[in-house]
Amino acid sequence: MTASPRPLALITGASQGIGAAVARVLAPRYDLILGGRDEERLSAVADELTTAGPAGVRTLAVELTDDDALAGALAGLDRLDALVHSAGTGELGTVEETPAAVWRRQFDVNVVAVAEATRLLLPALRAAGSAGGADIVLINSGAGITAKPGWGSYAASKFALRAFGDALRAEEAANGIRVTSVHPGRVDTAMQRAVVAHEGGEYDGSRFLRPESVAAVVLAALTASRDAHLTELVVRPQG
Repeated sequence: MTASPRPLALITGASQGIGAAVARVLAPRYDLILGGRDEERLSAVADELTTAGPAGVRTLAVELTDDDALAGALAGLDRLDALVHSAGTGELGTVEETPAAVWRRQFDVNVVAVAEATRLLLPALRAAGSAGGADIVLINSGAGITAKPGWGSYAASKFALRAFGDALRAEEAANGIRVTSVHPGRVDTAMQRAVVAHEGGEYDGSRFLRPESVAAVVLAALTASRDAHLTELVVRPQG
């Protein structure tokens, strides 16, 4: 892939929700690679951003849990200034209700795919890190700090993601790479609608964070001066 004079950011889960909001807030500053499974939705976000401003935008439609497909999709990327992991899945249920397949699926998407994509992209991130700095942002969850009844497998995967971020931060600091874990409370997204339906409640998106509010936190982490490292950021709905 040809290098760009603008910094380059790759965002997973960029077709909707927090990922798409992050893409919109980064577009004035970064060229973008939008990762996700739905090519049609990714293309719609890319078209919107290309029309709105100067960002160079390309899409990367890939199943993150397919190791071979992921490796092929990321091959040839020799420099990356920012990597934002926004893709994730959330399935709720008590321990009694949750079979092994759900535990495996949540860990595969929320932890293993994140670790593998990061591993594959470390040479590109280190190249940017040595030339001035690079960033990795993990969109975690309040469930990565506190586990509530009925959230066991999801929370466990997010606790694991937090541990992954802690280890990666310590390992890559010397390579000029900052690692930030962002822990939002409930956000007005499609996943939140499914959560509320599972809980048997009536959905009211005004009670939750907007995806744009979480994206602003991501931007703050990425644009902090290089002497500052925002390691963990917790953001909750007001009220």
